[in-house]
Amino acid sequence: MSIAAHKDPRVIAHGAEVLAEMRDLSKALVYAAVLTDDGFEVVSVPSGAERRIGRMASMASSMQALSDAVGRELSMGLSEYIIIATESGYVIQLRIPGQTLVMSTKFDDSETLGKALSLSRLTATKLSALMSSDAP
Repeated sequence: MSIAAHKDPRVIAHGAEVLAEMRDLSKALVYAAVLTDDGFEVVSVPSGAERRIGRMASMASSMQALSDAVGRELSMGLSEYIIIATESGYVIQLRIPGQTLVMSTKFDDSETLGKALSLSRLTATKLSALMSSDAP
């Protein structure tokens, strides 16, 4: 029997590590979380943000499912990332390659979309590599 990702100490530790590094690289990062495909938060920065963010994990899970459905319907494959751009910043959501995890990030408007997306993609790739390196 395997441990659910949102309760797995290994997944939580790797997630916390990469999100802390991400936070150190961008002062514009307001919130970042690693989430399960089925809507559970694994870890977030700032820690405890889930109390302020509310239903983010379940909404992000629904957005991911919808974007995947659109990709399948258009014969494009699974979505790689989702961007929501507003006048006050960006939300970027990416799949963690090879995992049933999603990373959701919120940047304020002091960051460029290109840098925010690049940093998010690098962080997702790093988390994937960490998860793969210690897989049983």
